[in-house]
Amino acid sequence: MQKRSGSLKFIVSVATISLLGLAHSASADTLRLLTWGGYAPENVVAMFEKETGNTVEVTKSNNEEMIAKLRATGGGGFDLVQPSQDRIAGPQAEFGIYKPIDLSKIDAAQFIPSMLEATKANTTVDGEVYGVPHVWGTSGLVLDTTKAAGVKDYTDLCNADVAGKVSYRLKRPTLIGFAFSMGMDPFAAYGDEAAYTDIMNKVEAKLIECKPNVKTYWGGGDELLNLMRSGEVVAAMAWDTGGWKLNADNPDITFVAPTSGALGWIDTFALPAKGKADDVAYAWINFVMQPKIAALITEAAGNFTASKGADEFVSADLKARYQASFPPEAVDNIKWYPPVPAGLEAIEGGVLDRVKAAN
Repeated sequence: MQKRSGSLKFIVSVATISLLGLAHSASADTLRLLTWGGYAPENVVAMFEKETGNTVEVTKSNNEEMIAKLRATGGGGFDLVQPSQDRIAGPQAEFGIYKPIDLSKIDAAQFIPSMLEATKANTTVDGEVYGVPHVWGTSGLVLDTTKAAGVKDYTDLCNADVAGKVSYRLKRPTLIGFAFSMGMDPFAAYGDEAAYTDIMNKVEAKLIECKPNVKTYWGGGDELLNLMRSGEVVAAMAWDTGGWKLNADNPDITFVAPTSGALGWIDTFALPAKGKADDVAYAWINFVMQPKIAALITEAAGNFTASKGADEFVSADLKARYQASFPPEAVDNIKWYPPVPAGLEAIEGGVLDRVKAAN
C-alpha cells in the first residue's frame, strides 16, 4: 500500500508540474505587433518583456500596408495593430479584419478622457468599439508671435497685418480648418453631400479672397520650416511638432492651437480578427499607457500619446512647449478626423483646383 501510495503521489506531482508548465506557457506568449516607427522603442519592449515574461515581435508599417496585410489574411498574422482611427470603421464594415475591444480589459483611467471618447465614437461599428487611442498629433497654427500676434484662428491668416507673409498647404486640412474657423462643422456634414458641398463652396470663396495674403502654398515640411526660419513667412497652418522644432531654435516661433480647435489625428490600438494573444495585447496597451512609459514613447516617436499626465515625464523643454501650446481646454477642443465617406474627396479636389487656378 505504501508503494502504491507513493506512486500515486508521484503521478499527481508530475501532473501538477505539467499543468503549471502549461499555465506558464499560456501566460508567456509572443505579441506580434504591427505598428509605426517609434511606437515600440527597444527600451520599452525590454521593460515589458522583463515585467511580464512575454516577448514582443515588432513589425513597422503604415496605414496602407497595415490594411493590405490584414485584408490578405482576413485579420491574421498579428495580435495588435495600430492603424489611424479613420482606417478602422470602413475597413471593418467592408472586410471584417478586426475584432471588438473588450473595454473591461482596458485601464481607462490612464487615458485622456476626451481622446478615449472620441476614438471610441469614431471606431464604433454596429455598436462595438474597435479602437482605443495611442499616439496623436495635430495641425493648427505655427506663428512668429512677435509679428503675428493677432492670428488666433485659421481665418486670421487672411488679416491685413500678415499680408504676403502667410503659408498653408492646398490640401484638405486647410479646407476643414477654415470651415471650423468660419463657424461651420464639416465633420457633422459628412453624411450629407449637399450640405458638405455648401460648406466647401463657402470655404472656397474665403480661400480665394485670402489668396493675396499667401506668400506660397507649402508642399513639404522642410520648405515650410525654412520659410519660417528666414522670416519670409510669419504665420502658417502647419503641424505641432514642426512648430516645436522651430521653437527650439527661435523662442518667438511656436505652435498655437487655434481657437476653433486644432485638427487631430490618432493612431490607435486595434485587435486583428484572427489575433491569438489578446491577453498579451491588453497587457501591452495597459503597460505602455502608464505615464512614465508613455513619455518614453513620446521621446522616441516625437508625438505625444493619449496617456493622461505623461507630459509631466518628458524632457523639460518638450514639456514646456507642449503645455504652452496645449492647455487642457485646447486638448479637449481638438477636432478629430473621422473616417471620410466616399465622394467627399472629389468635392474637395474640385475646390482645391479652383482655388489654385483663381487669380
